[in-house]
Amino acid sequence: MHEAMSLLERLLQAADEGGRLGSVIEILVLQALAYEAQSNDALALAPLSRALVLAEPEGYVRIFVDEGTSVAVLLEKAAKHGIAPNYVRHLLTALGKAEDRTPGNQVMIEPLSERERDVLRLLATNLTGPEIARELMVSPSTMRTHTSHIYGKLGVNSRRAAVRRAEELALL
Repeated sequence: MHEAMSLLERLLQAADEGGRLGSVIEILVLQALAYEAQSNDALALAPLSRALVLAEPEGYVRIFVDEGTSVAVLLEKAAKHGIAPNYVRHLLTALGKAEDRTPGNQVMIEPLSERERDVLRLLATNLTGPEIARELMVSPSTMRTHTSHIYGKLGVNSRRAAVRRAEELALL
């Protein structure tokens, strides 16, 4: 195990120096899983926390989902420690591990802002992202930020799923 951890550390350093964010996140997740396999939760949460901090602004999901239930256990531990709570909830939802996802019992922990509601209403139309940004007179980057926040708050990872969840919650 020591050799594997040493290799991961060298790979992490190379990925960091090369500015390969996706690789950095993936290696951090692997480090966390390796520590968790050794039953060392304290050490496992450090690389996982860094991975979450790096992944959240870019909306990485697949790197975590591809690891399946093993990473779900770690994400649940991260949630208990208050590490990136909205993003962790979003990832757990993507993994199918959210506590209660039946439509009748869903409650949003954090409500949508008025601007997010405006974006959500337009997401339900046939307008493209850039068209929505123009309609709201915001930059495409701001539009993506609002969309990312909406996805996180609704626990979804696509436009169609956001609209469907919003309808279930009577937000539209």
